[in-house]
Amino acid sequence: MNRQCYTFLRLAYMPCLCRYVSMVDIIDTSSLVPSSIQTIDFRIFASLWCGWNKDFTCINDLNARSSLSESLMQCGSIISGVNGNIDKCLYAVDEDCRTTVWTYKNGEEDGVLDPFQPDEQLKKKKNISYVRRHRDVSKTLGPGSESESATILAFGSLFSASYKGSELYIDIHEVQTDQRIQSLIGKSKFLPFVPEILIAGKKYALETIKAPFLCAQLRLLDGQFKNHRTATFLGLKQKLESLKRTGHQPIHIFVMTDLPRGNWTGSYLSDLASDSDHFKLHFLRGEEDLVIQTAKKIAAAGHGLRLGHIPWINGVSKMKMHCPYQRLPDILLYIEESVCACASLGFVGTAGSTIAESIELMRKSDVCRTS
Repeated sequence: MNRQCYTFLRLAYMPCLCRYVSMVDIIDTSSLVPSSIQTIDFRIFASLWCGWNKDFTCINDLNARSSLSESLMQCGSIISGVNGNIDKCLYAVDEDCRTTVWTYKNGEEDGVLDPFQPDEQLKKKKNISYVRRHRDVSKTLGPGSESESATILAFGSLFSASYKGSELYIDIHEVQTDQRIQSLIGKSKFLPFVPEILIAGKKYALETIKAPFLCAQLRLLDGQFKNHRTATFLGLKQKLESLKRTGHQPIHIFVMTDLPRGNWTGSYLSDLASDSDHFKLHFLRGEEDLVIQTAKKIAAAGHGLRLGHIPWINGVSKMKMHCPYQRLPDILLYIEESVCACASLGFVGTAGSTIAESIELMRKSDVCRTS
């Protein structure tokens, strides 16, 4: 495409409880930026588009925050295309993941039906009346298309419907002729956490656990997994029985779970916790000093604000982060994953969990040794 493409990285924010944090504050994308993609942090983008001249992530005054929230909603509506297209500036893409799977020069006819279509039960349950088709992103949004003159493309929700059995939104895995895309896919298969998080995980393993350990990632409250609790515990039990036969006692276990300890009664976790002769359980909590100090380092580093080079905003002063420390990013999950990457006795994860997949990738890439 002739249009310069920028990746706008979504921010997570919980008013009063924590602070804005960009995913590139957490994920190290230096292998991609600026060689493969160009980025702009949403804080800078929103500041330019919405006329904010100060760091809106650090506002503590309730009245100012309320006014900012209203302004943010109005500006967000424009950016997302809710109010329609803006001539030669923003093009609002109507298609979403319920109706469209984007492809890229795969040779198939534009508009063919996707293999996944909602069955009658799903149609009735979700009141679905659509079909899902493949659209070529170059033909639909590239040169010669209605959107060609726009600088920015605004997409709707990527997660607005069931996608089981289909690509989530974009299917470019089969692109064989475009080496740029193939290279980008290869580079983005695994992106590690930023050094601050990897170092914190390794530090906890070496200085707190201080022994070879097993990591158990047990996702038990999520609706998709809570009915598979027995099978999840069975895998852990089998692994521990195998370790017991090797003579490791007590077996150190780093437990990463969403199940509060008050709900452990009658579960296999309760049995492990009470058997101190054979097992020693370790947990990382958000209020621990390691987590707090790492969050402060992440906030001070501001990786997202330093990343990338956007020619058309040269001269714009990048915002400095001076938020009070009581509003720190929530990074507990990421440090827990980094601890699990260092588990020398192995890893037992919840089948189907994306967190478990992330940990497996980290272990395969040996980030504990290289951090």
